[in-house]
Amino acid sequence: MTDAEVIDVSTEDQSAVALTGYGRYVPSETVTGAEIAEQSGIPEEVVVEKMGLREKRVCPPDADHASDMCVNAGREALDDADLDATDLDLVLYHGSEYKDYVVWSAAAAISERLGAENAYATESYTLCAGAPIAFRQVRAQLLAGDVERALLVSASREEDLVDYGNEDSSFMFNFGSGASAAVLERAGSGAGGDGPRATVEDDARAYVRGSDALTDGSFSEDVIMPAGGSRNPPSAETVDAGLHTLDVPDHESMKERLAEVSLDNFLSVADGALDRSGYAREDVDFVALTHMKRSFHEFLLEELSVGPEGGYYLDEYGHVQSVDQVLALDEGLRLGRVESGDVVLFLAAGTGYTWAATVLDWVG
Repeated sequence: MTDAEVIDVSTEDQSAVALTGYGRYVPSETVTGAEIAEQSGIPEEVVVEKMGLREKRVCPPDADHASDMCVNAGREALDDADLDATDLDLVLYHGSEYKDYVVWSAAAAISERLGAENAYATESYTLCAGAPIAFRQVRAQLLAGDVERALLVSASREEDLVDYGNEDSSFMFNFGSGASAAVLERAGSGAGGDGPRATVEDDARAYVRGSDALTDGSFSEDVIMPAGGSRNPPSAETVDAGLHTLDVPDHESMKERLAEVSLDNFLSVADGALDRSGYAREDVDFVALTHMKRSFHEFLLEELSVGPEGGYYLDEYGHVQSVDQVLALDEGLRLGRVESGDVVLFLAAGTGYTWAATVLDWVG
């Protein structure tokens, strides 16, 4: 590549990668906070108000697997972007590792079912921090000219892995089910080449800007499913012992250590992504935030200078891993909290522990 061909990715480059469509899917079945309280023994007021869970969507055992939900969300995103699946160069799955089968490419199956015959399919895992990371990764690929159009899909039904009788894992009682999808395209003159359009500016819903992330690996084994991996392969004994649900081996230690760093790390990646985008906290209009306990959600929005109307609390969805950001964005748009010209911040954290943020310029 010559110097003349190098793409400017500085903060002045505001329109290099466009979000041209998005989609979402949630199953129809629900579990209420009252029902979770009854199963867990935790007072209903704590589940609904403190944990922030009025209800959540759950999947039936024989339907709405990760690939099914991604296909539904993917079709909606392609329709929103006015693209055919054959126009895609990349299908990236960034959802839960708990999917239809073990050691299996959901991305390949989703690509096939959508008819994305000209795309290659791959997967990326950052657990609940997956959305900002996936946007960051694919933006870099688009800027490098590796691909022109990509579909990002995510799904989770980790609610299946929650044991409501295990109080140590109660912070995961909010896990819900659903899927999201987003189409990202390289913008700029002639970017479309021989594809469906020469440029994408007129079709952009938003432009993807800067990102930031950090990981504290000291939390890497704080949340695990004790059996099913190579250290403790599945067996009749592990099933009988109930070792195939999510667990927190030292709940109090994790809670104490996480409380010391979580706020600072959320704000650090938010500030980093904003700075790389040429913005500061006061420029943010809407924060699409991972579902968490209500008080911390509200505190973060205040720290980011947007207040309660500058976000959406997902208390009728629960925490749907890396789907949360699109769900919050969609609800924000429905309520008129996101408008043309707004700065939108995708902000997330996932066990491991990774905090991540990506900035979008919303153009409508």
